[in-house]
Amino acid sequence: MNAAVFKDSLNCNSGLAIAGGILLAVSFPKIGIAGAAWIAPGIILASALGTSFGRAFRLGYVAGLVHYLISLYWLLFMPVPLGAIAAWVALASYLALFPAVWVWFCIRMCPGLSIVDGPLRVRWQSLESYISIPFARRGLWLLLCAVAWVALEMIRARLLTGFPWNFLGVSQYGVLAIIQIASVTGVYGVSFLVAWFSVSLMSVTLAILLRPQRMRFAMQDLLLPLLMLALVCANGITRVLEAPVGSRTLRVALVQPSIPQTLIWDPRENSNRFDQLLALSKEALASDPDLLVWPEAAVPNVLRYEPESIEAVRELVRNHKVWLVLGADDAVPKQTTGEKPQYDYYNSAFLINPSGELISVYRKEKLVIFGEYVPLARWLPFLKYLTPIGEGFSAGRGAVPFRLPEHGVSLSVLICFEDAFPQLARHYVEPETDFLLNLTNNGWFGESAAQWQHAANSVFRAIENGLPLVRCGNNGLTCWVDPIGRVFDVGFPGTVDVYGPGFKTVEIPLLTESYRRVPTFYNRHGDWFGWSCVGAVASIGAFGLGKRWIGLKISRD
Repeated sequence: MNAAVFKDSLNCNSGLAIAGGILLAVSFPKIGIAGAAWIAPGIILASALGTSFGRAFRLGYVAGLVHYLISLYWLLFMPVPLGAIAAWVALASYLALFPAVWVWFCIRMCPGLSIVDGPLRVRWQSLESYISIPFARRGLWLLLCAVAWVALEMIRARLLTGFPWNFLGVSQYGVLAIIQIASVTGVYGVSFLVAWFSVSLMSVTLAILLRPQRMRFAMQDLLLPLLMLALVCANGITRVLEAPVGSRTLRVALVQPSIPQTLIWDPRENSNRFDQLLALSKEALASDPDLLVWPEAAVPNVLRYEPESIEAVRELVRNHKVWLVLGADDAVPKQTTGEKPQYDYYNSAFLINPSGELISVYRKEKLVIFGEYVPLARWLPFLKYLTPIGEGFSAGRGAVPFRLPEHGVSLSVLICFEDAFPQLARHYVEPETDFLLNLTNNGWFGESAAQWQHAANSVFRAIENGLPLVRCGNNGLTCWVDPIGRVFDVGFPGTVDVYGPGFKTVEIPLLTESYRRVPTFYNRHGDWFGWSCVGAVASIGAFGLGKRWIGLKISRD
């Protein structure tokens, strides 16, 4: 291939990959064009059709890098400029590996596709063989592409402690009829549908461009995805219409102090921000709630070791006879032989009863890398000086139910981005759990899309487990989600500002004792669908079944 042809090919391929990455990014909040997600994976894959395996990987990486640099731009809002840029680039560079592997795998598995590393108009000639193969073999490959997408999301949710943020299915958080399938498959089922439709649409478009005279036959690649989508929507509409209505409610006051992260780090501001928190709480308590909630890291310092802070909290709940859940640091002494005591520090949530007694403590299990802990700090201690967290936190060891016996209520707490982990939230739901409560501090990221993306992720935890999820944030989004994914009370009365300080009192619907919540299929069986996709891809990759199954012609890069 001469230099001119190579440059033409590179520009065309890269242009499609970049376009696909942009479309994928804008499908998530704040822009949130859900329809863009239904075409983005297909465009990304189309950019690599007919290319070598190595270039397919590179094009997938370009698309992924563009997607994550755009959708995670809010990392640049962190008040540590050099660290923010490094985190943004490093995280995007890491996450881009997943679409790169997906494109590489799909191209390697593609039946009847010869490699002609030229411009798109030249490569179309090589695509004739793909269009000519039997519908069944082509359909199996399209199905495998969607399965591979889900398998990689499963890995992303777990590898290196996991980062399950903005899965493909999350882009559909507002389409209630479609996302109800998450109660069976988890969010992975929605990702599968979107990816399957997208690559099938790509295949149909390719067939129409190559053989416009056979448009009626070209449409057959979309029949199965459309049929599945229709069944999912029908089931989703039925589930929405038949959702049980709570016959009792819990009145919850949610306080959003909107403290900038720089002030949280400034010990000189501890008294001021704590006074502001108390003032907002006293206003909120005028509505006579059953439960008062403060967000993650609401209380300065280590609560149990600060007599003035803990006494102020006790006085507040005693005077108003209210239960309180709050976010604060906690410390537990280590068993050491030295003279100076040492502690393990935890990002924690506390339950305090109306008598001012500390009833339960939950310690965050999933920590944010470089935000709450420094990896390899034991062997590379200099790393801790590159972040503002110093020694960092220790990880907790599982769920701690918060029970309010006088109200007959049990809840489970998730701190920060723990509500983005499907498997974690599921394990935190017990048979008697009435709702999930997320305490978060997105003040790290200013007034950005982070708050909206976080809330979109949490919608699926409510659907997957069939119970409400209440969110209390430092600067948004303070709201609640019902069991079918509808988001309520996003704004504050009298203002459109979701980031500023304020409070709101919400009524969380609960089922009666005689009509307990029926666990969803996902809650009972977990990630059966996701693991099935992982198993299918692993089997094909490990045993070479792809070649015999869909007639793959393997070529060397």
